[in-house]
Amino acid sequence: MTIVTRFPPSPTGYLHIGGARTALFNWLYARKTGGEMVLRIEDTDLERSTNEAVDVIMQGMEWMGLSWNRGPFFQTKRFDRYGEVIQQLLDQGDAYHCFCSRERLDEVREQQRAAGQKPRYDHRCRDLGKKPESGESSVVRFRNPLQGAVLFDDVVRGSVAIDNQELDDLIIARTDGSPTYNLTVVVDDMDMGITHVIRGDDHTNNTPRQINIFKALGAELPVFAHVPLILGPDGQRLSKRHGAVSVLEYRDMGILPEALLNYLVRLGWSHGDQEIFELDEMIDLFDIADINKSAASFDMDKLLWVNQHYIKQADGERLGNELAKRLHQRGIGLCDGPKVSDVIELFRDRCTTLEDMADQVLYLYQEIENFDDSAVTKHLNLDSLNLLDSFSNNLTHLDEWTAPQINECIKKTVADAGVKFPHLALPLRVAISGSAATPSIDQVVMMVGKERTISRIQNARILIEKTTK
Repeated sequence: MTIVTRFPPSPTGYLHIGGARTALFNWLYARKTGGEMVLRIEDTDLERSTNEAVDVIMQGMEWMGLSWNRGPFFQTKRFDRYGEVIQQLLDQGDAYHCFCSRERLDEVREQQRAAGQKPRYDHRCRDLGKKPESGESSVVRFRNPLQGAVLFDDVVRGSVAIDNQELDDLIIARTDGSPTYNLTVVVDDMDMGITHVIRGDDHTNNTPRQINIFKALGAELPVFAHVPLILGPDGQRLSKRHGAVSVLEYRDMGILPEALLNYLVRLGWSHGDQEIFELDEMIDLFDIADINKSAASFDMDKLLWVNQHYIKQADGERLGNELAKRLHQRGIGLCDGPKVSDVIELFRDRCTTLEDMADQVLYLYQEIENFDDSAVTKHLNLDSLNLLDSFSNNLTHLDEWTAPQINECIKKTVADAGVKFPHLALPLRVAISGSAATPSIDQVVMMVGKERTISRIQNARILIEKTTK
C-alpha cells in the first residue's frame, strides 16, 4: 500500500507556524515511507477565501521546500462531485432535508441550555421523509446513528471512543446547495486515496462525525494522527503576539528555511535529545508514532538559536546573495564597500538572522547614521582622542592595507602610549562603526578602508570635542 498524506489549508489567511508544522509532518511521513503528499486547497468558504491567500500559502510551501506530489486540488472545482455524494446519502437514507428556520433552531438551543442539556438539533425533520418543493428552503443533514459509539485508534492520542448520542445530525449541504466542511473532507480523502490524516488536535471533535460519513459511504477509514497544538510561552494558544505570523514573515526577517524546518520538527516530535537535524536525517528518523502527546511551546529565542547554527553552516555564496538583496532593499550600493563574500565570513558567527546581519554591516557601505550613546559616553573621551589621533597618523605610513598590517599598527600605537589593547580598540570600534561591538577590529578597519577610517576618526574627534566642552 502506498502511503498518501495530505495538507489541506484554507485560503482565508496566511500559512502560519501551526499549519507549516502540519505540512512538514505530512511531508516527512510521505517521504519516509516512499509515499505521496496531496496539496488540497479547502476554499469552500467563498466569502473569506482569496486568491492572494492561495498564493501566500503556496509561496510559503515552496520556500520551505515542501513539495507535493499531487495537486493543488481546489474544493470549489469539485462541487459537482460533492453534490453526487450528498444525493447518494439522501437516496440511501443516510441524509435528509431539514426545513427548520434559524429562529426555531436558536429557540430550541436556548431551551436546551436552560434545561442544562447540550445544545443540538432535536431531529424534528429526521423522519419526515419530505423533499423541498419548488422555491422551498432547506438544508441537508447527515443522519447520524443514534446508538453505539465511534471507536478509533489515534496514532498520537491512543484509543478514542465517542458515544453517538454526543454527536449531532450535522448539516452537509447549506440552503444554497453548497457542501460543508465535514462532507467535503470525507469525499476528498476518499477520492484521493488518503491513507493517513495527520492534523492538529483541534480537529479531533470532527473525526467521529467524519468516520460516520466514511462508514455511510462504505469507504475505508484512513489512519488518524492528531497532533497537539502549539502553545505560546504563557501556555495559551499560539497567537500573533507569540510569533504566529506568516511563514513568509519569517523568511523576510532572515530565517533560513532549513532552520525553520528543523525548529518545527522539534515542536512536537523528538529523537532523544538531538536538536539539529539535516533534512535527510529528519526524513529517515521521523515517525508519526513518535509525535509527543503533550503540547509544544513556541520559543522565539530557540528558533533564533537554530537559525544562527544554520547561518554558520550555510554556503557563503548563498548567504552573500541574500545579504546583497537585503542591502539593496535598504538602498545601499555595494560598489564602494568590501566584497559581500568577505563580509559574510566575518559576520556569520555574530548574527541570528540575515536581517540582523544586514543591520550590523551597514557602516561598511555607508556613513554612520546612529551612534550608540552609551558607547560614545564610555569610550569616546579626551584620553581616547589622543590614541585615535596617534593611530590615524600611523595608518598613513602603512605600505599595505591588510589586517595583519593594521593589527601591527594598533599594537605599535598602544605600545608607544603604554596602554593595553582595549584602550584603543574600543574607542576605535565606536569611531568607525558607531558601536563598541564589532568583529575583529583589524578586519573591520580593513573593510572600512583607509580613507573612511581616517575620516571617521576625524569625525570622532569633532564628536569628542562637542561632548567635552
